[in-house]
This record gives sequence, structure tokens and C-alpha cells, in this order.
Amino acid sequence: MEKLVLTEQELKFPIGEFQLPSNISDNQLQLWIHEIKIFPQRLIKAVNGLTEQELNYKYRPNGWTIKQVVHHCADSHMNSYMRFKLALTEDTPAIRPYFEDRWAELHDSNDEDVSDSLNLLTYLHKKWISLLEGLSPEDLNKAFFHPESEQQTSLKENIGIYAWHGCHHIAHIKKAIEYKGQF
Repeated sequence: MEKLVLTEQELKFPIGEFQLPSNISDNQLQLWIHEIKIFPQRLIKAVNGLTEQELNYKYRPNGWTIKQVVHHCADSHMNSYMRFKLALTEDTPAIRPYFEDRWAELHDSNDEDVSDSLNLLTYLHKKWISLLEGLSPEDLNKAFFHPESEQQTSLKENIGIYAWHGCHHIAHIKKAIEYKGQF
């Protein structure tokens, strides 16, 4: 196989960085919610049948392995779901950031058995979609404050971020498999 020549930026963001549209239409919002809805099935399909060796492929030098990406998605999406709940029940709450890179190094994130994280994502997304589909226009404008970025993020913006997040990590997994972790 020919050596892959991609920039660090292309490896880190294979589908590009999230771009927030200036106006989030109802149609755009429904497309994003659909992406979140189908993410667990897409992830399961992406890793189905991978061996332990393949689960250890990295998507870029010094990046995470496929199994770490799967476990990260479960961690990240749980945090996002909780941020939605906080924003819906509090007045622009400050959320608690976490060190995703450190979480990815914990024992459970290095476990080759990704089935628990896949199951967690399947059921979490079912509950999350139920929440998202019931949001009113007023709810969608509620926001949380991120102390690291010092910015408010509305729930409708966060729906877009997480639709992108799922696609972003599916692309990482596909690249790792395509290049057999050889970067």
C-alpha cells in the first residue's frame, strides 16, 4: 500500500470542522436530528466484524484507536445528553467540561469489547431522540455556557454539533480501516 499523504488537519478532521450555518432552518434541524438518530446503527455497521487487531488501528499518528473512538462516542454523547437536560431545566447553566483525552486512556476506553458502548449508544440515542423531537422553538433556543470556550451554545446549535460529531468519528473509523492504521 502506498504511504498516505494527508495533512494533520485532514487526518484530524476528515469531513472538515463543524460549520454553523448563519440560519438554522427547520429542515436543517430535522436533518441533524435524523443524523443523531441513525448514528448508533452507522457506528455498529462501521465496526461490525472487526478483529481485536483492527480495533487497535489508529486513525492518525498519536490519535485514538477505533475502540477508543467508540468508547469516546459513548462518553461524549452521554455528556451531551446531560447538557441538554441541564439547559432545559436551568437558566443557561455552566456545564462541566471533562478531559476527553484522559478519559480515552482509562481502562474501559481501552477495552476491545466495544459492545457495551454500542448498546449504551443505541439506548441513549433512543432516549435522546425522544427528547429532541419534543423540543419547542423556545426550548431549542435555550443554551448552556461552556467555561473553556467562554461561549454559550444553544440547543439547536448543539444538535448540529452532535450530528457532525457522529459523522466525524465514523469518518475516523473508516480511514483507520482503509489504511489499516498505517499513517
